[in-house]
Amino acid sequence: MKTIFDILQFFSTLGLCRLLLPMTLALSSQLLLGQDKKDAPPPVCFIRIANTIAPGTGNVKVMVDSKDVYPPGYKFGAVTGGIGLPPGIHTVTISREGVKEGTSKVTVEKDQTVSLIPFAELVPATDQEPVHYVIHILRLKQKEIQEGRSASFISVSGLPEVLAELRDPAGKWEKIPVKRLKIGEATIHYPEGYAPVRVNGKGMNPIPIADAGNYVVVLYDDPEGNICTLNFRDFKYLSAD
Repeated sequence: MKTIFDILQFFSTLGLCRLLLPMTLALSSQLLLGQDKKDAPPPVCFIRIANTIAPGTGNVKVMVDSKDVYPPGYKFGAVTGGIGLPPGIHTVTISREGVKEGTSKVTVEKDQTVSLIPFAELVPATDQEPVHYVIHILRLKQKEIQEGRSASFISVSGLPEVLAELRDPAGKWEKIPVKRLKIGEATIHYPEGYAPVRVNGKGMNPIPIADAGNYVVVLYDDPEGNICTLNFRDFKYLSAD
């Protein structure tokens, strides 16, 4: 089989090489560009799950577009890593034994992470159903790049409002009122180490501080109704969706 260089050599004997060379280079460039596009990795985005479903038994199951993303399931109080997905709209279903499952349509964009906080809410008895718990899913979308260190306190507790407090290195406590299903924000003044946290006057797990970014503190109820916290770091501000 003749190569393109054999063809060029043939045309050069006819005095046409100077005319055809630019056309050949343009064609080669288009072929290489097409190959680069073919070899480029597909765009990826992520969802993250922070499991705060207290009622029920066993681990929480997460289905994305009818696919079980982690068959063993997630323990109560666990935070997943990023679950990679192609950009677009995905159906996320979260379930736990003894609790009515919850489903949400989640839009995820390239290079973005959407954090999902599933929690259970008590539904009073009706003529059709007895009293039961149902799973709701709070979506947290990234807003903008964070350059320093900040804290976002997010409450899925049954209380209508809680008072979070964040201490600075000098020992001063900053008060951050957090309404249910809303976000309270504060600046972290620690460059590293652990930032102490209180909720309704009770000491909680401190926030481990490292690189710049947004440190998320989820406030939720345990099976006995006590407020707990779980932490994870994001690199952007968050907004409740």
